[in-house]
Amino acid sequence: MTNRTMNPKVDGFLIKAKNWKEEFEELRKIVLDCELTEDFKWMHPCYTFEGKNIVLIHGFKDYCALLFHKGALLKDAHGILIQQTENVQAARQIRFTSVQQIEEMQLIIKAYIDEAIEVEKAGLQVEYKKTTEYIIPEELENKFVEIPDLKTAFEALTPGRQRAYIFHFSEPKQSKTRDSRIEKYLPHILDGKGLND
Repeated sequence: MTNRTMNPKVDGFLIKAKNWKEEFEELRKIVLDCELTEDFKWMHPCYTFEGKNIVLIHGFKDYCALLFHKGALLKDAHGILIQQTENVQAARQIRFTSVQQIEEMQLIIKAYIDEAIEVEKAGLQVEYKKTTEYIIPEELENKFVEIPDLKTAFEALTPGRQRAYIFHFSEPKQSKTRDSRIEKYLPHILDGKGLND
């Protein structure tokens, strides 16, 4: 490993890690070998190039992962990048379930990190879907007709807040549940607040 500066916050994260500790440590070694700066963002080890986020280490119940912030722009020569959910537009993960798997994939992991750095150097950007391209649930459209001020208030929200509401309201399979979610958040929208404000 190179003598890249290790961030004490990442040391603290690793000390507290209950799951995937060995895997995190192995991923950390590999990533630091790629000349990235170690940072700590969103409560996870994050690695940057000239201040730009490249990759993040995080863990879940069934796997740990390297999350490439602009993974959608990588060629994915080995077909290993995973889109976490259909609503994730830019980020992609490589998932792991053991230290052995990480060790066996070390050269591939480094190649993906190198490519992610090149994407950043080239200034490439992910083209995000516009909020207007998302399907607004029928129940919300009906509320817009019923309460014209709601439509005005919704359209005044930032695109990110609009998307969050669209995703939240669209999620349930039953119309009744979608209606109750909309009812619950009517005051928030009318007050110009986002889902989590």
